[in-house]
Amino acid sequence: MPKLRAIYDEAKADKWFQRFAVFCRIALALSFLPTGIVKIMGQRFAEGLPHNNPLGHYFDALLLTGYYYNFIGITQLTITILLLIPRTALLGTIAYFTMIVNITVLTYATRFDGTRLITFMLLACLYLLIWDYDRLKYLFIKPILTASPTITKPIGKRLRIYFFSGCIAVITIIILGTFYLFRIVPGNTEEECRNQCGNNKDTKACQAFCDCIYKQGMPLDSALSKFDKAASH
Repeated sequence: MPKLRAIYDEAKADKWFQRFAVFCRIALALSFLPTGIVKIMGQRFAEGLPHNNPLGHYFDALLLTGYYYNFIGITQLTITILLLIPRTALLGTIAYFTMIVNITVLTYATRFDGTRLITFMLLACLYLLIWDYDRLKYLFIKPILTASPTITKPIGKRLRIYFFSGCIAVITIIILGTFYLFRIVPGNTEEECRNQCGNNKDTKACQAFCDCIYKQGMPLDSALSKFDKAASH
């Protein structure tokens, strides 16, 4: 894919893409800083999240793992430092990617309201991995991007417009799309859960779902099963 390689080389030489890479590294590093400190100190992450929330169950269980919980915090702070040092930024990005994929799957599985932000973090990490393709390509038997031809007419400003317009489009799709991704969500609090019930045929089923989560502390799958049965009647 010589043409794609030519676009990649042009982006790597563009100061706007360089600045965006630096921004992503700093943003990702800062995202792990407070969470790492909380875990090292042995405090529950997301104190405001109710214990009966599906993700709250997970955080409670994680806190009880003892030094494993502290180990996760130390790992997150280590990744933060690696991301902020240019020479070790790629190692930090790879380590960050392994953790953020797990976190992303977790937030979607528990229908967490912060899923959108976590998805943006994953995409930013993917950008950094692509940014360092020249160093990562040695992991492949055959490079994905072959040598680029001589660029007779650089894309220039159009490349920036295409890329950052695409970023805005992706952000919009994720924000709007996640509103319709799930029929019902537990919310971050009982109030948020009940606010989605409204006045329709599923109102009673929705209220029952919130009771299952926040009053009875039921697992998400069990609460969803009861909601589906109540909504079908």
